[in-house]
Amino acid sequence: MKNISKKTAFFALFVALAFVFSYLESLIPFNFGIPGIKLGLANLVVVTAMYTAGEKQAFAVSVIRIILAGLTFGGVFSLVYSLAGGILSFCAMLLAKRCKSLSVTGVSILGGATHNIGQIAAAAVVMQTYRIVYYLPVLLLAGAVTGAVIGILSKIIISRLNKVIK
Repeated sequence: MKNISKKTAFFALFVALAFVFSYLESLIPFNFGIPGIKLGLANLVVVTAMYTAGEKQAFAVSVIRIILAGLTFGGVFSLVYSLAGGILSFCAMLLAKRCKSLSVTGVSILGGATHNIGQIAAAAVVMQTYRIVYYLPVLLLAGAVTGAVIGILSKIIISRLNKVIK
């Protein structure tokens, strides 16, 4: 993207979409009796932004979305868990993307899994117990599955957006 107005418009659109997807996700009772599992709809926007708008913009979209959603739909602890998961997830996705070792879907799967690792680590610190780590395999599996779905959708959106952007 070369035009500053176009960049600004896409950035605002990405932030708004990520926030709306966070809201929609908060309405979906998706836990199958297992707390903490989410679809990661907002990550669809972050992954798409990473490949179309740029890495810095995608990071800003992710952090702004987490803060807005945390303040609007959650509490202090959900904000802490989401920031820990979101930042770790973004860093892992960024490294994988830069190394070109994974496809968009692979990057998203890695993001879903590392998001859960970040959240469990934050929960272990906040709750002052390592026992929460026993829950990690369930969350890793869920993160991989939802990450795959988000990655497949992201790849489709990225290819279509690249046609519009250019």
